[in-house]
Amino acid sequence: MSAVVEVAGLLRAGESVNVDGDYLDVLREHDAIGPHPGQQVFRRKTVPRIYERFWRPIVARAFYGLSGPGAAKEQRMVMEMLQVREGDQVIDVGCGPGNYTRQLARAAGDGLTVGLDASAAMVAAAAKRGGGENLAFLRGDASALPFEDELFDIVCSIGVIHLVEEPLVALNEMARVLAPGGRLVVMAICERRERTPRKRAGMTIFARDELAGALREHGLEDIEQRVFGRGQFISAQKPSRPVQDGR
Repeated sequence: MSAVVEVAGLLRAGESVNVDGDYLDVLREHDAIGPHPGQQVFRRKTVPRIYERFWRPIVARAFYGLSGPGAAKEQRMVMEMLQVREGDQVIDVGCGPGNYTRQLARAAGDGLTVGLDASAAMVAAAAKRGGGENLAFLRGDASALPFEDELFDIVCSIGVIHLVEEPLVALNEMARVLAPGGRLVVMAICERRERTPRKRAGMTIFARDELAGALREHGLEDIEQRVFGRGQFISAQKPSRPVQDGR
């Protein structure tokens, strides 16, 4: 069974899906990207061509500062925080052209990995590059993930949630689809000091403890936050279900 077919079988009951080239699309004509020009830029077909080599490193350096992690160190840190295991079912929310998604798929081995993004340009570029038989891409909305509850062992979202129009709704969705015992890692922008959250150029700049607090409210535990300049990495785990006596 191909990964695309397998992902289609995991979609929530009643979810309508199209196959567009090498990826799935549950949005069709709906634009789930925010209206600000700083959000709409990700619709452009030119962005995936420069994203991995130029765009992402420049933006990361601007947020992390000169002493923050470079691309290779960042990826090692995220994988360490996620603790992906062979056979895990993984979703990369806001996957862009798939630079993290392909690494997640390699770590999960024969476990299914899904890359989801609202941008048709990004998803098409990611699907064209491929990455393995256990990997499929889906155009969808981070604030309305088209999957049932507690489906994924690993949820990853790097550098995206602050660009989502309703970021706390998206965080709730990520917690919802995370399986008991599963791990989640989010990278987002935050204030340098204790300030209230604010919007700027289509981005949400979170208060320092805002996302970690929201994950606690969703019942997640083992929360770790690493801050570099105005960038933060947060990992958390959903509690495992207690083992029933006699089972």
